[in-house]
Amino acid sequence: MNEIKTKRLRQADIAAMAGVSVSTVSRVLANEPGISESVRQHILKVAAENGYSARTVTGPLRGGLALIASDGVTGGLSVFYEGIVEGLRAGALDAGIPFEVRLIRENRATPDVVHEYMQTARAGGLFLVGIDPSAELRAWLEDAAIPTVLVNGTDPRLRLDGVSPSNFFGAYEATTRLLNAGHRRILHLTGSHRHTIRERVRGFKAAIAEVEGAEGRLVSMTFQGSASHEAHELTAAVLGENAGFTAAFCMNDFIAVGVLEAVTEAGLRVPDDFAIVGFDDLPCALMTNPPLSTMRVDRVTLGREAASLMVARFKDRAAPARQICHAVVPIAGGTVPHSSKSNADDL
Repeated sequence: MNEIKTKRLRQADIAAMAGVSVSTVSRVLANEPGISESVRQHILKVAAENGYSARTVTGPLRGGLALIASDGVTGGLSVFYEGIVEGLRAGALDAGIPFEVRLIRENRATPDVVHEYMQTARAGGLFLVGIDPSAELRAWLEDAAIPTVLVNGTDPRLRLDGVSPSNFFGAYEATTRLLNAGHRRILHLTGSHRHTIRERVRGFKAAIAEVEGAEGRLVSMTFQGSASHEAHELTAAVLGENAGFTAAFCMNDFIAVGVLEAVTEAGLRVPDDFAIVGFDDLPCALMTNPPLSTMRVDRVTLGREAASLMVARFKDRAAPARQICHAVVPIAGGTVPHSSKSNADDL
């Protein structure tokens, strides 16, 4: 028996032996239209001869499968995704679309794995929640014309539908709240490969650049452990430099909690000596003393909007891709001082 038969055969193996693309194999095994009969029979013959058993599905697949990132790169935001899933379920129910959810590590989101997940769920549409597709997965999704919606995500090339909070404008607003309170040396604790988080960095930099004499510093996080603990240690180190930073805009509220703890332990008063703004308005924002000033993301609405995008994509697969961007709302809290210049939400 040759080597390829000693392991579990994948669709990529069938594609290599048949001399076709992985997406073509996927479409044949899913019994999708648009493949010539000769190519279809050739692929089925190769698959059968090599012991690959596939459950082909007859009829149109109209259900939706949500793959949710299980990685810890954003600091354990399961509560963030709970709201999104609630909205997805509600939107799918309203539209009469079957809907399932699976957790997946982002580095396992390959065409073969994603296709198998979709076949098991009998899903015709894919929601990628907190996942930026790799070049390989993107190519397969586009080649196979699979209806795909990025949830809490943005496609920089606008080839895939997506819905996200206004990350640039939200970060710009969050930083402006600190600038309006008189702060000129501001930290931004952040760190992720995701487009959404890079947009927050861009918003932070844009706000700093608009105020003469303002200085911003990016504090990069690794998320190897607890986000709050890492933020605590990084903030303590910066404060130990006596570099004059008096405020921090944090990528999310978990990080803001760690910053608040470090600032308090350093003997600084919040918000008088040091101000903090978080992002997402997670439940932990109300559990600190004082409560966090943050930016609210309507996560349920993001999910509902994603479901509506999928319905529209099912109806017209050739329509141009759309990106829906939702504004984020400032939440007052108590970690930003009130001033005559601060936003109405802080008054």
